[in-house]
Amino acid sequence: MAEQGILSIVGIGPGAEEHTSPAALRAIAEADLIVGYTTYIRLVKRLIEGKEVIKTGMTEEIGRARAAVERARAGARVAIISSGDAGVYGMAGLVFQVLQEIGWKRGDSPELRLVPGMTALNACASLVGAPLGHDFCAISLSDLLTPWPVIERRIEAAAAADFVIGLYNPASGRRTRQIVRAQEIIAAHRAGTTPVALVKSAYRKLENVVLTDLDHFLEYEIGMLTTVLIGSSNTFLFEGYMVTPRGYTNKYTWDGDALPGQTPGRTLVVADERAAAEEA
Repeated sequence: MAEQGILSIVGIGPGAEEHTSPAALRAIAEADLIVGYTTYIRLVKRLIEGKEVIKTGMTEEIGRARAAVERARAGARVAIISSGDAGVYGMAGLVFQVLQEIGWKRGDSPELRLVPGMTALNACASLVGAPLGHDFCAISLSDLLTPWPVIERRIEAAAAADFVIGLYNPASGRRTRQIVRAQEIIAAHRAGTTPVALVKSAYRKLENVVLTDLDHFLEYEIGMLTTVLIGSSNTFLFEGYMVTPRGYTNKYTWDGDALPGQTPGRTLVVADERAAAEEA
């Protein structure tokens, strides 16, 4: 009987080792085999010396997922890696589909371990301030796997609902019209002065950050490595930072008192904390 394999689905974060979690570093260190997209393999090159590596190009995701599952199923310790978080536009969903296809059940080999990572939205937001301080959403503009009419409806809904919007995969050498159309849709719901951040290759060697606005962001270079953060109607710029307020000043004064007509919040104390306090 084959030894129980381990399949770790690992988010390595934006690419800089200091932003890769200790759990992700441990999963990579303990793996016999590393599977990933060529660019992501390069990002962890120092961490995988002496290990077996399967690396493939873009559009070969199914092959990577199958290889990782098959080897782990046979008893190997495998880490399949994605940048950011593997569950956010990453390999986790596809791995589960492969497992479903082969009839995998909990308790079967391989044992699954999902290791979260810092997403592109988190990484990019940290470079420009606090743009995700209130409700936000992420939309990929790549229509390779999702029909464009579906993407367009999502942009329209997010713009109308006043979400801060993070756009992944906004453009490529052969795909430029989608970001132009996205700007048109959002501009129908927001002022042209709405802050926009363009962050390329966050925490990597070619990192570049631009703060601009909805009327002018298309004047800058935007490619596959760019994440576009478009503010809500409440987002503002402060000292070169992009900030979306949570809304505390709608309820409280700066002294912490509730404004007229507002009910003060109550401290939430869980049962164990309350019991400890009573014993003290």
